[in-house]
Amino acid sequence: MDKQEALQDEEFDLESILNEFHDDPETAQAPLDTMPELSFSEEEDEAPSEDASSEEDQEPDLSGATVRFDPVTEEEAEPLPEETAQEAGSVVPPEELDHPAFDVEEAFIPAPSVFTPKSRLKELKKKLVAGPEKQYYALSEKGTGKLQAAILLSLLMTAIAAGIAAFYALGYVAENRIKFVVFSQVLCMLISALLGCQLMLDAIGALFTKGRFSLNTLLVITFGVCVADSVFCLQEQRVPCCGAFCLEMTMALWARYQRRNTELSELDTMRKAVRLHALVKTDDYFEGKPGIQQVEGEVEDFMDTYQTTTAPEKLQGVYAFVAMLAAMAISVLAGLTHGTSMAVQVLSTSLLAAVPATFFIASARPKAILEQRLHMVGTVLCGWKGVKALSGKAAFPLGDHDLFPQGSTKLNGVKFYGSRDPDEVVSMTTSLIATAGGGLEAVFQQLLKNRGGELQAVESFRNYGKGGIGGMVNGEPVLLGTLSFLQDMDVDIPQGTMVNQAVYAAIDGELSAVYAISYAKMRSASAGLVTLSGYRKLIPVVLCRDFMLTEEFLRSKFGLKSRRLAFPDQETREELLKKQPSADAPVLALITREELVSAAYAVTGSRALRTSTNLGMVIHLLGGVVGLLIMLVLAILGSTELLTPTNLLLYQLVWAVPGLLVTEWTRTV
Repeated sequence: MDKQEALQDEEFDLESILNEFHDDPETAQAPLDTMPELSFSEEEDEAPSEDASSEEDQEPDLSGATVRFDPVTEEEAEPLPEETAQEAGSVVPPEELDHPAFDVEEAFIPAPSVFTPKSRLKELKKKLVAGPEKQYYALSEKGTGKLQAAILLSLLMTAIAAGIAAFYALGYVAENRIKFVVFSQVLCMLISALLGCQLMLDAIGALFTKGRFSLNTLLVITFGVCVADSVFCLQEQRVPCCGAFCLEMTMALWARYQRRNTELSELDTMRKAVRLHALVKTDDYFEGKPGIQQVEGEVEDFMDTYQTTTAPEKLQGVYAFVAMLAAMAISVLAGLTHGTSMAVQVLSTSLLAAVPATFFIASARPKAILEQRLHMVGTVLCGWKGVKALSGKAAFPLGDHDLFPQGSTKLNGVKFYGSRDPDEVVSMTTSLIATAGGGLEAVFQQLLKNRGGELQAVESFRNYGKGGIGGMVNGEPVLLGTLSFLQDMDVDIPQGTMVNQAVYAAIDGELSAVYAISYAKMRSASAGLVTLSGYRKLIPVVLCRDFMLTEEFLRSKFGLKSRRLAFPDQETREELLKKQPSADAPVLALITREELVSAAYAVTGSRALRTSTNLGMVIHLLGGVVGLLIMLVLAILGSTELLTPTNLLLYQLVWAVPGLLVTEWTRTV
């Protein structure tokens, strides 16, 4: 029994699991309760000596002193005025700082990840190994090297077939060499078909086993008709349209390559996850609009959706079947009036003209481009239903940790005023902040713990919504907030205490303390907020409990137009925070990181993907319908002068230009 338990501990040890996901616990930030004893001398970096350990129990007199906890950058906190700095004796001048704000952010080492019981890390690991990781390695064995080689060779065959056809059309090939031209065209087509034989076999298998008719199925039929037309070409001394077929085969292979890359990237994102959060939609969340909220996610939410056929692919299949019937009808019409040879020629040309070559990548390439961005932020989309649901009008709630994640809010120092005991001031202010909640709570709780204080009961708590809070603590009124808030509340502020990023504390109408606070602008939060604010149909709703995060502060910190953000009143905020999504709400996307940019890219990426795919469908359907109409007119007239390989290839290339451009839409996310 002991041996079995030892094996289980070895297999599911939390440290070994974190190491497997490249999360080294040794490099994690030390807990706050292990911080060294605070020093009030100017030599802040000097470690406390052993001799001083006996004096730890002696509490220094902190009245009128400024306690500094760690060096900060200019962007993290505003320095005190010079006269206040001289009085406090602990504010570091900006010129002594080593790095700007972004350097500090990149050098910041996050605290160890804390997993709630719901996360079920061991169970999650089992599911990831049995699902995404197993699929990832199975797909990795196939690789993409063969597909890349096939695409290049097929593209080469297209260029050779197009070049020979162009030389013949320009009169550079003698008439007695027509059979050479025909054989070269057919050879290029056969090589291209050989390169895509697995693709065509899969299309035939899907047709007979699943009843799925797709563009690849139509490509197989087109190949058979082109081979039949080549026989008539040898008899009639005319050039077949093999170059257009080679181009379509190249695009079909490219589409498969894009899908495989997308699948590998999604599986790689999932297999490295140590937590899963799901994005779901809640109806009538804010001002009649649905809200996009985060709940706990499951591995099955991804595995059940990532291989399902999307709505655009189904539309492609329906169009391919209808186009085949339309081409056959046009061919029959031509055969009744001009004979069998004309019917076969019209059928092969109609099938090629009905499907613009870039139609094969209309849905695969935009998703592959988007997945490159989503993979970097640890996000996967759950099928086309998730893409569609994330694309409409919606409200996106923003909490304290979305804007300022754990570790980005720091206490740089505190200066006490008046005759009150500093420990009492810290206890009363921390009690009020703990009642309010938000990102400041952990910072002040740690300060209270270091000073050995305890929380007190708070009565008549009130959030004024203007950068301040208040309440009765131990029978005395306490106000906390920004400088402007306390001035509006008629609290006398002494000269030399003007600090922009600071929490001012007033007890019984008298200023008691100033806590210097720094908010580090994390790149992930900034990128996510900018991305969300860039979409008109998406309303970011600020639901932060931190009273310091006012509209003016966020506008200056992130450089945003605050009119794009919604700041509901305090009563509405409390109602929205209590709203929970339905238990059976479908999962739209999964995020593996606790970063705002991960959820933001899922929403904005879905919108870009849907727009790109839908617009690509419209363009290619229009090109296919126009091609069929042209073939109908030529079949009625019995004109074959325009049915040349060069003209057909030019037609394909003309529609390929907008087809390729629209697939680039998702790069703007």
